[in-house]
Amino acid sequence: MRVITGTARGRKLKELPGLETRPTTDKVKESVFNIIQFDIEGRRALDLFGGTGQMGIEALSRGAAHCTFVDLRKEAAAVIRENLAHTRLDGQGTVVQGDYLAFLTGCREKFDLIFLDPPYGKGLLEKALETIAKIDIVTENGIIICESAAESMLPELPAPYVKGRDYRYGKIKVTLYHRAV
Repeated sequence: MRVITGTARGRKLKELPGLETRPTTDKVKESVFNIIQFDIEGRRALDLFGGTGQMGIEALSRGAAHCTFVDLRKEAAAVIRENLAHTRLDGQGTVVQGDYLAFLTGCREKFDLIFLDPPYGKGLLEKALETIAKIDIVTENGIIICESAAESMLPELPAPYVKGRDYRYGKIKVTLYHRAV
């Protein structure tokens, strides 16, 4: 696992031991960033189920202004901090060790990009989407990027959120939601 391009290009990222974390493959990550490449520069990002932090770190490497990383596990928060330091992007990142719902319900800021890649099949993605739309923490023209199992059916969200198209990569599906003006 590495940073694909930008200021931290080529730097290897530390991974979490065990099978609890399923890092996004380089192929899927590169495809996601090709899709949103013109929506990164100077933006504020949220990597809600941070894991290793690779999605938010890739965004920072490509010019995002700041990224907040959230993960429940103490080990994950520590790995994200290590990866931010290793890529020299720690000044642009905030790591929160805590529950995603507690973070969202207490959130007092808006984000331009939100990365959602929770464990599959547990309803976490749907609950996160519902909560994000309800509390409306996405800026105008902001994007929510969701990674899920290819067979999952993600919900439509209430206006001003618009579900975009799905992109399939084998057993993985990436779905984008946009917040209209």
